[in-house]
Amino acid sequence: MKNIKKIYKVFEVHKVNEVIHYLLIILLAVIARLVPHAPNFAPIGGLALFSGANFKNKIALLIPLSAMFISDIFLGFHKTVPYVYVSFIIIALIGGLIKNNKWQSLALASLVSSVLFFLITNFGVWVSFNMYSKTIDGLIQSYAMGLPFFRNTILSDLFYSFSFFYGYRFLPNLKKIIIHL
Repeated sequence: MKNIKKIYKVFEVHKVNEVIHYLLIILLAVIARLVPHAPNFAPIGGLALFSGANFKNKIALLIPLSAMFISDIFLGFHKTVPYVYVSFIIIALIGGLIKNNKWQSLALASLVSSVLFFLITNFGVWVSFNMYSKTIDGLIQSYAMGLPFFRNTILSDLFYSFSFFYGYRFLPNLKKIIIHL
């Protein structure tokens, strides 16, 4: 019995619940990324922003990067992975700057995140592949070719940012509703 009490103290219930929340969030993001969707309409940008705003630094970075890594196991890794992952690290750090939960702050942070993701990842395409000449014109061409995907990046970052932020706020109410059923 004493051993069980020791184990219980080590794994405090609230800590276990936190870990379960983190794992569920990662699982949702992985599933959303693996389910067929429009190009660049993915949850990780919104998840990174949400994680940065709501969790401690290491966890804030670990959640979106874990979701990316797990889903990349199935989708495949590519030469621009470092640029993509760095983008999400920066987006999580931007999330840490969100001091209030006003929709305007969230929308602005989401749009800034989309722009940074576009700039960093298309730069990565330009650097990593021989599709474009290694000149300013080639870089501009890389950005121009990425524009059709940018619309979906903006839409998905807005959609998933608001979904994660407001969905997470709704969870305690959902728990109360389920208990009263």
